[in-house]
Amino acid sequence: MKISMITATWNSSATLRDTMESVLSQTYSDIEHIIVDGGSSDNTMEIVRELEPRYHGHLRYVSEQDKGIYDAMNKGIAMATGDIIGILNSDDFYTSDSVLSAVASAFEDDDIDAVYGDIHYVQDDDLQKCTRYYSSKHFHRRWMRLGFMPAHPSFYCRKEIYEKYGGFNLSYKIAADFECLLRFIFIHKIRTQYIPKDFVTMRTGGASTSGLHSHKQILRDHQQAFKNNGVYSNVLLESLRYIYKIYEIICTRLHKNNTSQI
Repeated sequence: MKISMITATWNSSATLRDTMESVLSQTYSDIEHIIVDGGSSDNTMEIVRELEPRYHGHLRYVSEQDKGIYDAMNKGIAMATGDIIGILNSDDFYTSDSVLSAVASAFEDDDIDAVYGDIHYVQDDDLQKCTRYYSSKHFHRRWMRLGFMPAHPSFYCRKEIYEKYGGFNLSYKIAADFECLLRFIFIHKIRTQYIPKDFVTMRTGGASTSGLHSHKQILRDHQQAFKNNGVYSNVLLESLRYIYKIYEIICTRLHKNNTSQI
């Protein structure tokens, strides 16, 4: 069972090496890493070519102008030859070397369409310090009305689901991933399974994690996604998600404090 991981890049030289090294460290070998570059002007592609021999034929890439990160992801999905598709952002990396083995094991069940797990956030200047732990353990599809979704960097799906229900809608500026999962999980009720594992270490500062403006845009995208897919929700319901995010951050800090006292 081949797993295709798609990484969209644009001037990603500062972080891409960590991303690629984490793929190369995976113990599961039936993989395909697809890098879709948006025409970087730094040395992103030099890093790709430098590490290419270590992939032994399991790396594919393209560098050309695109319409943004979700367009790049769609290109990667179209290029993918794997049975399973996941997204690994260019400033993220796998938390351990057994992530893809766990994914492959779960998909041995033919009834499973998609899996997801947990991720954690770090600051760019301290990759060992967890600032927030995002667990999908208690996720349920009904929570999507509140704007919740499984951690997208941990979401792995059969390619046939993308072929059947479509990829990322480019009309959404920041939250096309939410709209895509809303279609898959809430509307079409694909069969999912939670894997109790920390999949990805995610640096803060990406399009969906930085700034008040981005959160306003996320709210607009979410409300448009609900409307376009015939799902009832409103801004008041979504505000509950931010209360939960504050709870997550507090729990993360309490856990760190308790650990440091042991």
